[in-house]
Amino acid sequence: MNAPLSAARLQADPAARPDPERLPPGLDRAGRQAQLLAQLQPLLPAHALLWQAEDTTPYECDGLTAYREQPLAVALPETEDQVAAVLRACHLLGVPVVARGAGTGLSGGAMPHRHGLVLSLAKFNRILKVDPQARTAVVQSGVRNLAISEAAAPHGLYYAPDPSSQIACTIGGNVAENSGGVHCLKYGLTVHNVLKVRGYTVEGEPFTLGGEALDAPGLDLLAAYVGSEGMLGVTVEVTVKLVPKPQLARCIMAGFPDVQSAGAAVAAVIGAGIIPAGLEMMDKPMTAAVEDFVHAGYDLDAAAILLCESDGTPEEVEEEIGRMSEVLRGAGATRIEVSQDEAQRLRFWSGRKNAFPASGRISPDYMCMDSTIPRKRLADILTAIAAMEDKHGLRCLNVFHAGDGNLHPLILFDANDPEQLHRAEAFGADILETSVAMGGTVTGEHGVGIEKLNSMCVQFSPEERAQMLAFKAAFDPLGLLNPGKLIPSHARCAEYGKMHVKRGLLPFPELPRF
Repeated sequence: MNAPLSAARLQADPAARPDPERLPPGLDRAGRQAQLLAQLQPLLPAHALLWQAEDTTPYECDGLTAYREQPLAVALPETEDQVAAVLRACHLLGVPVVARGAGTGLSGGAMPHRHGLVLSLAKFNRILKVDPQARTAVVQSGVRNLAISEAAAPHGLYYAPDPSSQIACTIGGNVAENSGGVHCLKYGLTVHNVLKVRGYTVEGEPFTLGGEALDAPGLDLLAAYVGSEGMLGVTVEVTVKLVPKPQLARCIMAGFPDVQSAGAAVAAVIGAGIIPAGLEMMDKPMTAAVEDFVHAGYDLDAAAILLCESDGTPEEVEEEIGRMSEVLRGAGATRIEVSQDEAQRLRFWSGRKNAFPASGRISPDYMCMDSTIPRKRLADILTAIAAMEDKHGLRCLNVFHAGDGNLHPLILFDANDPEQLHRAEAFGADILETSVAMGGTVTGEHGVGIEKLNSMCVQFSPEERAQMLAFKAAFDPLGLLNPGKLIPSHARCAEYGKMHVKRGLLPFPELPRF
C-alpha cells in the first residue's frame, strides 16, 4: 500500500493528487468496498460498521431529499480512538469521508460520496460538563442543540442559537453550517457562541481550536472552521457559551397590508436603534399554511406579518415593546397584537418554527433556499420572487429571518416529476443570484453543500475560489473530506456559463475539476 502523499509533493506535482471521483485502476465499486471493509472491520465493533444497502439507505441524503447517493459504508464510532483510526485508514486508502450529525441539513452537505465513507457522530451524544459559573457547556458533537438548553435550564441558563430543527439537529452539524435561528439577530450565530472545538484531521491527528479563555494562543482559526461544512476536519467536542434565561419575553405579531410596508418596517425597527431578540417575517401564503397547521393566531388578512420579540427585565421589555409598537404603527401596521402570557408567545413562535413542516402538508416536496440580502431590499426580493413564480411555473412560500436579511423561500414542487425538479433548481438559482445582485450572498445559515455550488460561481471570482481551495488544501491536501461540496471547481463554473473562459483556456489548470 502506498504511503500518503505529502503536501510538498502535491504542491510540486498536482497531477499526483488522487481523484475522489474515480476508483483506483483495476477496482470496481465492489472491490473498493471490500478493500475499505477489510481495513475498517478490525477497528470497529461489528454493529458500528454498515455496508448492506438496507442499512446504508437511511444515510443516502440529508434534509435535501431531492439528491441521494449510496456510500460504500457507514461507520458509527463510539470513541475518539475509533474516529482517529477510521480517518487514518481512509486516508491511507484515499477514500473520501463525509462526516454526519443528525442529517437535518438542507443543502446536501451531508450527502454521501459514492466512493466514500459516511462517518456518523451519532454516538457522540454526551453532555460532558455544564459550568454555571463560567456559563459554558462542554458537549460531544452528536448532542442535540435543544439538549444543551435542557441541561443548562436548572442553572437558569440556555444555549442561544435556535435553528428550527433544534429538537433534532446536533451541535457538530451546527458548527459545520454556522447555524443561526430566530434569535440570532440579538444573540448571534453559532460562530459567536462557540469557544472551543476539538476534532481530528483527515490524517487522524487531534487538534484544538479556540479555548475557554477570551483568547487562545496561535492563529485564530476557529471562526474559519465554523461554517466549513466538514471540509477541514471532523468535530468530536464543542465548548459553547451559555446565556442567562431572560426574566421575561414578549412577542409582537404585526400585520401589514403589503410586503413593501412590512419590509420597510424591518428597516425602521433597526434604524430606530432597537435590536429585538427576534425579528421574523412571513408572507400571506406562508401564514395561511402555518395557521392551518398550528393555529398560532396569525393575521390571515395581512399580506405579510412580522414577529418582533423583546426579552430582558420586565421594565426593559415594557419599554422596548412600546417603542417597537410605535415604529411598527408608523410603518403601516394594520394590526398589532402583543403576547399576554408565555403560552401565547410560544404559540406565535410555534407557527414560525413549524413553517417547514406546514409547507410539507401542502406539497409533495419543497426546496428551501437560504440567501441573504440587505434589510432594505426585503420588499424588492419578495416582488422579484413573485415574478419568478410565474416565470418558473411553481409556487413559493416565504419566511425570513428579517432582522438580518436571511431569506428562506420554500419552492413547492413534486420530485417525482423530473421536469418540476429542474424548474425548482432553476427557480432556486434565480433567487440566489438575484440576492447577490441586490448586494447579498448565496447562503446565510444552511451552507452551500451541493445545492448552491453553481451560484457560488456568481458570488465569487476564480481567484477567490482558488484561495478557498488552497485553504482547504492546507488542512486536507488530498481533498478527501467532503469532496465536491461548498467550493465549485473552475470547470464547473465554466460549464454553468457564469465564468469567463478566455480562448478556451481555463485558469489554474492544476486545480481539481469536480
